[in-house]
Amino acid sequence: MWHPNVYPTDGRVCISILHPPGDDPMGYGHSSERWMPVHTVESIILSIISMLSCPNDESPANVDAAIEWRDKRDESKMKVVRCVRRSQECA
Repeated sequence: MWHPNVYPTDGRVCISILHPPGDDPMGYGHSSERWMPVHTVESIILSIISMLSCPNDESPANVDAAIEWRDKRDESKMKVVRCVRRSQECA
């Protein structure tokens, strides 16, 4: 998946709500944005949907995708469309 918050090597999603509880060692997020037992499946899925539509390009898992998202948004969106089409052909 071509996305600023998805690692290109293994497809892991980089989103604060899935990070271990406590303060962010890199100082990017607040502890209130990280994993807490009160999160439901619904709140996690909504966070992922939000991340997919509004990437955080200030703390990217995929630096190249983040740069392209910032500087060439139309090209980035087309790359995602092509990726989705390819994945649908494999199904």
